[in-house]
Amino acid sequence: MPVETISWKVNSCHIIDQTRLPEKLRYKKIQTIEEMWTAIRELQVRGAPAIGIAAAYGLYLGIRDSQAREFASFEKDIEKASKYLGSSRPTAVNLFWALERMKDLARKHREIPVRMIKQKLLEEAHLILAEDIRSSIALGDAGAELLPDGARILTHCNAGGLATGGYGTALAVIYRAVESGKKISVFADETRPLLQGARLTCWELAMNNIPVTAICDNMAAWVMARGMVDAVLVGADRIAANGDFANKIGTYGLATLAKAHRIPFYAAAPLSTFDISLENGDLIPIEERDASEVMRLNGKNICPSEGVAAFNPAFDVTPHRLVTAFITERGVIRPPFDSKISRILR
Repeated sequence: MPVETISWKVNSCHIIDQTRLPEKLRYKKIQTIEEMWTAIRELQVRGAPAIGIAAAYGLYLGIRDSQAREFASFEKDIEKASKYLGSSRPTAVNLFWALERMKDLARKHREIPVRMIKQKLLEEAHLILAEDIRSSIALGDAGAELLPDGARILTHCNAGGLATGGYGTALAVIYRAVESGKKISVFADETRPLLQGARLTCWELAMNNIPVTAICDNMAAWVMARGMVDAVLVGADRIAANGDFANKIGTYGLATLAKAHRIPFYAAAPLSTFDISLENGDLIPIEERDASEVMRLNGKNICPSEGVAAFNPAFDVTPHRLVTAFITERGVIRPPFDSKISRILR
């Protein structure tokens, strides 16, 4: 079972500071909306479902001390807090899904006193966390059936307990398969430039005694060609109505390689990650991060400090034609995705 990634204790939110892993397991206390914005932006908390949970708690922290007495004024404070948190990272739809859910709840209870709405918002954040824990277990159970005993899985970035409030998404499938008695081993892409696969996924799996082998991103094709991979299993940050999806940069390349080597390619995500307002993946906003993440490693330059530019998109979009199936808490979705996605979200 993964460690507790995010929780609410003594009137503050507590998260694992994932920038410190694997050297140190350190919990960080978040007491203000500004601290939560920074935690999301600087990847102290990361992974689409975990970002959604963090945003819900962050919104509550942002309005907890509101002096508004009437709902009209209070709603302005809610909207200001929501807009601020929404500026932290643009790609993961769970962030915006959670903020909209919190705002909808406040509007639903607009007739009750503001102090009671505040309490209901905190309770809703607790509910979002609890739902995520339940959904990750259900998602894991649905996906575990796809993995044969002895399966060798290739994964990318981190889609485990650290990326959610519970078991994870892609790694939840592995955890539940192992808990059912299957022997599963994992190749973990290092995932440049911030090494979430090497730092986080390897740490999680080793802690749970699941055999894991770290590989550089550019080794994936050779590992597949040698017949060492039975399935590729990744998470997702936003899934469009047609099944195109955004995930950590490098996912598109893995999907292309899996197709070429006739290896099943699965993406695991809760229903909150689907964004059917977007017709296809071309409409998914892609976050671009600071060039220093590419040009520096462990505080040292790995590129010349002058005369070199860097391009640093944090995500890419994998076309639906490369996806074997999506794994959700309501079961497995296979092609054609456009009709099945809309049906399962009803």
